[in-house]
Amino acid sequence: GGDPVTCLWEFDVTAGTERLIVDPGDAAEDLSPAEATRRERAREQSTGVTAYATDRAATTAAYALSGRLWLADLGAPRTTELPAAGPVVEPRPDPLGSTVAYVSGGSLRVIGVDGSGDRALATPEGPDVTYGLPEHVAAESMGRHRGFWWAPDGSRLLVARVDNAPVERWYIADPADPAKPPAAIAYPAAGTRNADVSLWIVGLDGGRVAVDWDRVALEYVTAVCWSGSEPLIAVQSRSQKTMRVLAVDPLTGATRLRREDTDPYWVQIVPGVPALTGSGRLVWTADLDDGRRLLVDDLPVTPPGLQVRQVVGVDGETVLFTASAEPTEIGLWTYAPDTGAAPFADAPGVHHGYRAGGTTVVVTRSLDHDGARVTVHRDGRPASSIASHAERPVLTPKVHLLRAGEGELRTAVLFPAGHTPGSRRLPVLMDPYGGPAGQRVLAARDQFLVSQWFADRGFAVVVADGRGTPGRGPAWEREIYGDRAALALTDQVAALHAAAERHPDLDLDRVGIRGWSFGGFLAALAVLREPGVFHAAVAGAPVTDQRLYDTHWNERFLGHPDENPEAYDRSSLLADAEHLRRPLMLIHGLADDNVFAAHTLRLSSALTAAGRPHTVLPLPDATHMTPQEEIAENILVLQAEFLERALGTDRRD
Repeated sequence: GGDPVTCLWEFDVTAGTERLIVDPGDAAEDLSPAEATRRERAREQSTGVTAYATDRAATTAAYALSGRLWLADLGAPRTTELPAAGPVVEPRPDPLGSTVAYVSGGSLRVIGVDGSGDRALATPEGPDVTYGLPEHVAAESMGRHRGFWWAPDGSRLLVARVDNAPVERWYIADPADPAKPPAAIAYPAAGTRNADVSLWIVGLDGGRVAVDWDRVALEYVTAVCWSGSEPLIAVQSRSQKTMRVLAVDPLTGATRLRREDTDPYWVQIVPGVPALTGSGRLVWTADLDDGRRLLVDDLPVTPPGLQVRQVVGVDGETVLFTASAEPTEIGLWTYAPDTGAAPFADAPGVHHGYRAGGTTVVVTRSLDHDGARVTVHRDGRPASSIASHAERPVLTPKVHLLRAGEGELRTAVLFPAGHTPGSRRLPVLMDPYGGPAGQRVLAARDQFLVSQWFADRGFAVVVADGRGTPGRGPAWEREIYGDRAALALTDQVAALHAAAERHPDLDLDRVGIRGWSFGGFLAALAVLREPGVFHAAVAGAPVTDQRLYDTHWNERFLGHPDENPEAYDRSSLLADAEHLRRPLMLIHGLADDNVFAAHTLRLSSALTAAGRPHTVLPLPDATHMTPQEEIAENILVLQAEFLERALGTDRRD
């Protein structure tokens, strides 16, 4: 139902039965700053057991609750609290299940599964240093949420040491509590220095050796895999035009090159690689033949037209991965040497999966049903289903998909429930994200729940994915290089006009646009640069000045601001403030440590200086993802009412 507390369950593949392992109850959580940051970067909004890890045989599972370390014996089942030094973050058992490693106070520590021997293996040398945690850009922009990895035999760990001393300090104050000191955040804005990240092989006796590579030329650690005798690390240059996969000698820390990729724009980070098959073959991806192809030991094993999105499991010689031939659909595929690449789940919809030990779990979303359906496939056995207890939505999105304009922009159109074509003209609400971090137009019903909610208030809602969004291949993604504004806005206009040609009920004299993060940037951009097309906008947490966003993300698309300042000027909004002629609402969480509130405040200041009226809605204590349910709900209502007033819409029409 609507219970936000996550419990830990076990599904017996042979018997097809479920068993409750851990129910944390509904007690309020006490989160450490490190755990709160982990959840923010992972966009985790639930409570309870939000993360867990098991040993290789899945006999024990470790998890943290309110900074305390718990171990679940999955055979009993029973749970035991271990006397670890708190607050605990990221507990992980070793592959053999005898020791649990975790981070506390920036130290990497271990404790026996029997509760004995708790000790620090690596302790910070100063207040700016942590061991075992990712730095900001790794967790926010690279998708690397881990900072330590066990050796397969549990004898040692590969550990990230992060020194934030070189990083500029930004400060977040709470205006609602002026007595509270501001929080200092190490934030590497574009063009400034990054954290100093090094890797160390650490033994259980505390002995350690440094991993040796050219950290000046290749300062980013994008991924780590330790499934064979040697760990693999993927390292990337500051420009992101070079990436290398290095094998590490666990005894000496020396490295040797396994693969190098270069690109005139950037080398894309693909989740799940590098990886190794059971025989030690390197699993990787490369942009070839206008596609993103799966490689096994440098040999392309997927068809040229298939866009590989993520490697989700390597089980022996079998590789499980997600890929798209059509960008609105995501299929689940396998590759094995004897069968080649073949679809595992490719029915219409969006599929994800996991595989280990001959068992494959498939998670399917589609336009035909609510939520996710989970099936479990064991080699040689019929598939089983895991029941979903998710609350059924109170509305059902009815999605019309089309390919808009010459660019065949994947676009969705939604109408109010019960709308009869030709019965009335409807105000239009564009509801994009539109940026490289996310794709909105997917064949999954729950993608459009909020859009349908706006539609049921009387709008025709149009959602479009333009150039730069994922799923259509490397060339499509790279078209925005050097300018994140012009093509993104052009594509929204093209999708709007194409949707109106297909659906004449769309009233182009009443067009609003809303969005969050990059979508918020795009919404503000629309009314500033295309006021003849867009008549009102709501911009949530917009990036208004590209120089205020982080190094890894923005330098990927715009280069270094000292070398390419014009790209940052073209893609920022402050200079456009004097052009505002339409109603604009800016919404921002004052505790946002990803897109700082300075973005909205600087645009508001520029608008005020230009004499342009606008609305600002500040959200005290809210972060970038605004997890508070009451605030998230009321923000939607306030947006709808603002747009209705601005567009002169009477909901009784």
